[in-house]
Amino acid sequence: MENYQKIIEDIYLDLKNIDDVGKVADYIPELGEVSADKFGINMTTIDNKSFDVGNANEKFSIQSISKILTLTLAYKLEGEKLWERLDVEPSGNPFNSLSQLEKDKGKPRNPFINAGAIVVCDVLIGHLKNPKKDFLDFCREISNNSCLNYSEKVAESEKACGYRNVALCNFIKSFGNIKNDVDEVLDFYFYTCSLQMSCKELSQIFLFLANDDFITNKGNSIITMSQAKRINAILLTCGFYDESGEFAFRVGLPGKSGVGGGIIAIHPDEYCITVWSPKLNKRGNSYKGMLFLEKFTTKTASSIF
Repeated sequence: MENYQKIIEDIYLDLKNIDDVGKVADYIPELGEVSADKFGINMTTIDNKSFDVGNANEKFSIQSISKILTLTLAYKLEGEKLWERLDVEPSGNPFNSLSQLEKDKGKPRNPFINAGAIVVCDVLIGHLKNPKKDFLDFCREISNNSCLNYSEKVAESEKACGYRNVALCNFIKSFGNIKNDVDEVLDFYFYTCSLQMSCKELSQIFLFLANDDFITNKGNSIITMSQAKRINAILLTCGFYDESGEFAFRVGLPGKSGVGGGIIAIHPDEYCITVWSPKLNKRGNSYKGMLFLEKFTTKTASSIF
């Protein structure tokens, strides 16, 4: 068996002091307050062995990584009908593109760009009596972690400067693909993005996508094996905006990034690994996080290919 702790520590030390050419996502003011030097890694296996280094237990804003969680709950509630309102194709465009939506008549290319996640939030509002509470309860159950919470400061910071997301939501509404009140949908969307977790908590919450036999402590399965397979497929092709092909090419795992600097990657039937480094490359993905995962899957020969 691989000595994962040593491998993680060795790569961490190799990269800790490299010239990080990225930039913290300060266009969301609250994220700009985070120290650019944070660097943490956690890997959790499907038999609950955990390996970590650095700032692995410090909470941060998971941002777009939360889109996997909203998608999972919407897919669970809506089933295959969900894909009538969302596509599953890579966008090849920035995550907040308006031009693509016009061409596609208000149907987002996939659930992991902002437009797609906004439609998913609209779907959830149609199902949930108290969307913010019910979604948080869902996250707490699947992670077996009652301490998970939103960051009010981050949510308010995003609301204050989320003009492009407001435009996206209204534009989709003009095509009839947003059913609920725009302000309610956006409020819910901003809060889901503000979820705070540590690397370790993120690795644990996404074990359900790695483990076919995953059952919550309440005895519930989360989604079917077929649904997990489909979510992993979309993660592989669409999880990194217009850099998804590059991540698949260099790392070879389904994964998702967030502009808070986090990246999760899943090896089905084996593990989930999370890296946090706040400086982003030009496409909005953690510069050091991408590099770490490329070195990790190379060293362990553990891509899915």
